[in-house]
This record gives sequence, structure tokens and C-alpha cells, in this order.
Amino acid sequence: MAVTIAKSQGTVIAVATGLLAVIAIGAYNEAGMRQAVAVLIGGVAGLSLYHASFGFTAAWRRIVTEKRGAGLRAQFVLILLTSVVSFPLIAWGSQLGWPTGGFVFPFGVAAAIGAFMFGLGMQLGGGCGSGTLFTAGGGSTRMMITLAAFVLGSVLATAHLHLWGRLPKLPAISLIRELGPHGAFLLTACVLGVLAIVTIRIERGAHSDLATSRATESFLTGPWSPMLGAVMLAAVGIATFVVVGRPWGITSAFALWGGKFFHAIGVPVDTWPYWTWQRGALENSVLRDTTSVMDFGVILGAMVAAALAGRFAPVWRLSRRDLWTAIAGGLLMGYGARLAYGCNIGAYLGGLVSGSLHGWLWLLFGFLGSLLGTRLRLKLGMG
Repeated sequence: MAVTIAKSQGTVIAVATGLLAVIAIGAYNEAGMRQAVAVLIGGVAGLSLYHASFGFTAAWRRIVTEKRGAGLRAQFVLILLTSVVSFPLIAWGSQLGWPTGGFVFPFGVAAAIGAFMFGLGMQLGGGCGSGTLFTAGGGSTRMMITLAAFVLGSVLATAHLHLWGRLPKLPAISLIRELGPHGAFLLTACVLGVLAIVTIRIERGAHSDLATSRATESFLTGPWSPMLGAVMLAAVGIATFVVVGRPWGITSAFALWGGKFFHAIGVPVDTWPYWTWQRGALENSVLRDTTSVMDFGVILGAMVAAALAGRFAPVWRLSRRDLWTAIAGGLLMGYGARLAYGCNIGAYLGGLVSGSLHGWLWLLFGFLGSLLGTRLRLKLGMG
């Protein structure tokens, strides 16, 4: 039996790596070497996310339900490690011949509602933006449904985004521009440090001591410690800044996939205000879209990681509760992500490593939505 399982996992690895190579070659033909490298960066992200089980959803839930904060502290380490490089790149990259931009957006009523929706949806759906991708790639059929609903919610939001955009909002504020890269990093480190101390006090108050983190058993087959996951994902984020020239993003590709599908079946999405300035994206190959090819890399990298760990074994039976919560969670995340400039990766992580105020506000409203989602999970018996 063990030999049969090993062979089946080897087949999965061969298929996934083969597809990764095909997509990288296609991306190179469409948009050049940087696009091909972006595919591989996505692959490393998927492998890292899977081996470290690095999810934002579970970490936010555990601090509420179990009073455990290791997952949140690993996220803070990820943010700081990335910011050490991203802040100077954003500030001085153009002068060094390496132009780099950040995600700095205005934050208002629509974004607050969107972040809240996303936080609620990720607890119902069982994964965030990156979590949905790597869990689906790892063989979760429930997450495949969540991903499909995520795509649908994303494209539906593009039909109304111009209306939401009329609501009041704060101006875009860059801490790097206001304080310089050193001042912005110091402020970011201080705030995250205070939040880390709060999680430590909560955990010690409930359990008298901090939980022992999972140790890395094998770099190749996993599992990894949360801190190794944070280091590897920081490398992914830094590589994205260096190669692509901007932060790592996830969900804009979902809107594009949905928009392309709707466009193909005759829905006039190209007349929607959101798409009038992106008609080329609807008509061009999806391999020209950097976020899309990185997302493909995440899925396939996670598939390789699951097979290396001997755990790629999709289960096709789902309960009615699992089905409906996956759909509801995906729709909420998709719609909310478009209102709030992205998900936990593009808006929260991407905003903070860009030194943008909107990343902090996304964290606040996203966490509030997550609190409600966590309570709903408990009422539904989802744990």
C-alpha cells in the first residue's frame, strides 16, 4: 500500500511541476523573463504556505477561541522582515535604477465594509486569499468550491464598484512619504511589537505559558515551523518587489478570471466602468497578468508540497453545511476584497509592507469581521 501511495504522490509531483514549467514558458513567451520568474515565485509561495500551514484565518480565529497567538506573531515577523527591504526600495528604488511601487490607497466606508465582509467570509469559507489557493492546491475539494465562489463574488463586485466609490473616504496616506523609510519602519515595528505583547499577555493569562511552536521536521517534506514559514514568505514578498516592482497580490486575478468567463459567455462586462480601463486584460492572454500567473504558481506549488508530504488525497464528499458555508464564504471574500483593495495578502500584508495607512485600517475592520465569522462558525458547529 505504501508503495502505491508513493507512486501516486510521485505522479502528482510530476504533473504539478510539469504544469508549472508549461505556465512559466507560456508566461515567458507572453511577457518575458520577469513574468516567468513570477510563476516560480508563486510556486515557492505555495510550497511555503502548505508546509508551514501558514494561514491568516486560523491564526485570527485561534487568538479568539483558544487564546493562542503564535500565528499572529508569525505574521508580524513576516511583515517586519519584508518591510526591512520594501520600505527602502519604495523610497529610493527609482534613484537606484530599480523603480518600485507600493499599494497605497484611500480608505473609506466602502473599504471598511469590504474588509469586514472579507473577515467574515474567510472564517465561513475556511481560508483567506492565499489560504484558499494553497489549500485548494493541496487537494481540498471544499476549497475548490470556495475558490469558485470567490471568483464569482469578485467579478460581481466589479459591476458595482463605481457606485461604492462614491462613498466618503480618507485620502491615501503613505507613512514612507510622511516619515521616511526609517521612521515608517520604526513606527510599524513599535505597533506590531505592542500587538505581539498583547497576544503574549492574552496567551499567558489563559494558559500560564506560551504554546511550544511546531518544529521543522524536514525542509523538503514538511511540516515547517511557523517562523520558517514567515521567513520563506518574506523571501517571496521581497522577491516580488524586486522582480515585479510591487507587493505580492492575490485577488485581482480572481476578478479577471471571472470577468473573462462572463465576457466569453456574452455578458457585456467590458461596458462596466471597472473594465473600461482594463479591456486589454479581458482580451489578452491570462498569462500576461502577473497576479494570475503567481496564483497559478501558488496552487501548483502547494500541490507539489502536499504530494511531497504524502497528503495529496482529495475527498469528494462534502456535507451540506460544508457546501453552503464554502459558497457563502467565497462570495463574501470575493465581493469584500474588491471593495477593500484586496485580501489579507494584497490589502493587509501588501498595505503594511508598503507603509500605507489603509493596511492598518484593513486589519482593524477585517479582524472585526473575523470575530463575527468565528462566532458563526461556533454556532454552526464548525469549531
